[in-house]
Amino acid sequence: MIDGQRRTASPDPEVTPKAKRRIFAAAYKKKILAEADAAAGSGQIGELLRREGIYSSTLTRWRRERDNAVDSAFSQKRGPEPKRNPLTAENEKLRRQNQRLQEELRKAEIIIDVQKKVAMLLGRPLPPVPESGNS
Repeated sequence: MIDGQRRTASPDPEVTPKAKRRIFAAAYKKKILAEADAAAGSGQIGELLRREGIYSSTLTRWRRERDNAVDSAFSQKRGPEPKRNPLTAENEKLRRQNQRLQEELRKAEIIIDVQKKVAMLLGRPLPPVPESGNS
């Protein structure tokens, strides 16, 4: 003690580096998965995980990655892209337009029928519309 004051320990000025995530090579993952699959029945997976310093969730993630890679490898189609007919898109567009117009026509015919009935109820029948004959 100096002059009745206590000395307090000063904090350590050295900054500890941030922990880096480990990166595993594909060959290492493949080897560990093969060992884990071989040890599955004998109950030695825990020993493998402790020896390698990995978690069971890591093993699960690696299995999922392997399964997804196999699925994507077998789902790829081979050969050239099929050629699309340029008229197909236009044809589909015209079909949708035709369907929309038919629905609008149906609604218009219902409205006209209602207007005719209302006019008849009010005693003011609408004059008949001459048929347009395209000859």
